[in-house]
Parts: sequence; structure tokens; C-alpha cells
Amino acid sequence: MPSEMKMSEVYLDNAATTKLDPAVKVEMDKCFEYFGNPGSFHSTGLKAKRILENIRVKAAGLLNCSPKSVIFTGSGTESINLAIQGVARSNKNKKHIITTKIEHKAALQTCEYLQTHEGFDVTYLDVDKHGFVSPDSLNDAIREDTALITIGYANNEIGTVQNIKELAAVAKKNGVIFHTDACQAAGYLNTDVSELDVDLMTVNGSKLYGPKGVGLLYVRPGIRIHPLIHGGGQEFGLRAGTENIPIIAGFVKALEIARQSQKEEAKRLAELRDYFIGELLRIPKTLLNGPKDSRLPNNVNVSFIDIEGEALLLLLDNKGIYASSGSACTSNTLDPSHVVIATGVPYEVAHGSIRFTLGRHTTKKELDYVLSVLPGFVHKLREISPVNLEMEEVTNESSS
Repeated sequence: MPSEMKMSEVYLDNAATTKLDPAVKVEMDKCFEYFGNPGSFHSTGLKAKRILENIRVKAAGLLNCSPKSVIFTGSGTESINLAIQGVARSNKNKKHIITTKIEHKAALQTCEYLQTHEGFDVTYLDVDKHGFVSPDSLNDAIREDTALITIGYANNEIGTVQNIKELAAVAKKNGVIFHTDACQAAGYLNTDVSELDVDLMTVNGSKLYGPKGVGLLYVRPGIRIHPLIHGGGQEFGLRAGTENIPIIAGFVKALEIARQSQKEEAKRLAELRDYFIGELLRIPKTLLNGPKDSRLPNNVNVSFIDIEGEALLLLLDNKGIYASSGSACTSNTLDPSHVVIATGVPYEVAHGSIRFTLGRHTTKKELDYVLSVLPGFVHKLREISPVNLEMEEVTNESSS
């Protein structure tokens, strides 16, 4: 391991949110002069409307769809809710939804709400030990009353990249609407909705070095969804509320920048990811969560057996190293990651899972700094841990 060095801050929580790109801020600043309401029928409002529609055309070009298929929302979470609740409530005769056990809580809790309060039946598909969904299990779960399938493109915690095109084909063969959450995927993977053949797709800004508080939902022409927010008829009647043009402009600019640098940045991050994983696995009693291949290029998730992940995060934080023990949306709970648990990792081992997500500013020097302090912290925590699991025991249990 590298010897300890001095470094101020190392941010390795890019799956939670990313730093605003300077070029994005410039784009946003240019749009603040367009203060008019795009719904107003006067010169100031019409100017704002033209700007908004030009941005929508650019977004549509990046996704390869019609501008009328792009619905701007206030977040990725809102987009996911609009997709799931919107489809569910527009198909009154179909009361079945299919998702997986490793989805983001925005999808899981929305499905749970519909199940508890609106009488929907939800199937939560199992995944294998690497987090992959079987197309056969998806096909077997589809019923005559299945209204929607919602499966994330790339998992936010363990980085598993699903074969969305194949899963969407299963849905299409059975005549079922298919939605994918592509918030983590949009910066690194193909988001051509025509090629993926999805019916609905969610993207947001805060994972793309864009602003927070903005997202979009792609809606294939002909798909009926009910709005969540009523009142103004904006966004083709699907999302009421005056559009925030500077924020939307920054979001689409961030998406454009990500698309332009996608291949080279994914390659650079994958090399750093593999180096970091290799070094971390040299620490005794350490397991990789998620697949080695078909993994987001910036995702590293490992379990350090016999320690509490939150305790390690605190020690790392004191050294200016910022990571997480799972999704930022569930960081207020001490429960282990539901995603890691779903892959068959024992509860005690899942408690020691840490997610490092690299980003555009991550360097090998920063990773070496982490590697210079982390093994000592793991050793220190194990010395005071009341748990002492054997690797063979863990491996057998997690693979069963």
C-alpha cells in the first residue's frame, strides 16, 4: 500500500451528487436574463418560451427522440414517481407492477405506496449475486394485468449495468410498458431511447455535473400517463408549474458535455476503478460487491468484514475522504444496504460495505492517499469489533 501523504479533500461520493461544471454555470448565467414566464403571451414570455423549446430540442437530440417526448421535472425522484404513478393510474384495469429488489428507494417506495394505498400488486424480482436481473424471470413474472415494468439501467450502489435493451424487449414482446431509471447511467452509457427501445426513461442533473433540482422523463409517443402535479398545463399537461429555464438549461448543457466526453472519461475512470478495487482487495477479509464486468466505470463497492461501515466513514471523513455506505437518499438509517443484502451477502457483512464513486476530478494520487490510510483504519476497527467472521463462512453463505 502507498505510504500516507498529505491531502486536503478527496471526494468519492459522485453517485450521490457531482460538482457543478463551470461550463454549466456559464450556460445557466446566460439564461437568467430570460425571466419571463414561458406561458405568458407577450414578448418577454414568448422569448422565454423560445429559449425553453430550443433547450428541449437539444435534449431530444441527445436522447434521439421527439422534443414532445421530453418532460422536464424537478428531480430524478419526481421523474420516477411520474413514470410509475402516472402509468399505474392511467391503466385502471391493470393492477400489477414489476420491479426488482435492488431499485433506488424512489422506485421501491413508490411501488410500495401504490401497493399499500391503491390496491396494486407488486412483484419484486430477485437478482443474482452480482445484481443482474434474469430476462427469463422477468418474462415469467409478467401477467395479463401487468401495467408496468420498472428496472434501473445501472445500480446506484453496486454499479451493476443491466442489459436494458434485452429486458425492454421482453416487456415489448408481452405488450407491457417499460421504464428505466438512467440517472446513474446517463454520464457513461448509451441513452439513445430509440436504440434501447424503452417506453419511459428518467435522467437527472445532479449526477451529470449539472444543477440539483432538475430532471426529465422521456415518454414514448402513445404512452398514456396521469400527471402528479396539476394546475398550469405546462410540459404538455404532464407537469404543472412554471419552468425554471436557467436550471433546465444547465441540466441539458451538462448532459451534452457528458455525451461529448463519454467514451474517454468512461475509459479513464474504469482504469482507476480497477486499480482501486485491486488494491482494496489486498486488505484481508475484503469482498467486492457487484460484478467485475458490466459495472459502472466509476463504481467501487466493497465489504470489509468484521467492521461497521459507518465507523469507517467517520474515520475517513476526519482525513478529508468522503464516501458513503449506500444511497445518499437513505443515509439517515443505520440499516445495511438493501441492494447488497439482495445479492445474498450476509447481514453482518453488508454492514461493513462502503461505496466509493469516482468522478471527473478523481486522480490516482487521490486514490493512493485513501489507500495510505484506509487499511490502518480497517485494522483498528477490527481490533475492537465484537464480530469475527471467517471468510470461508461468508463466501459459502453469500454464494448459496
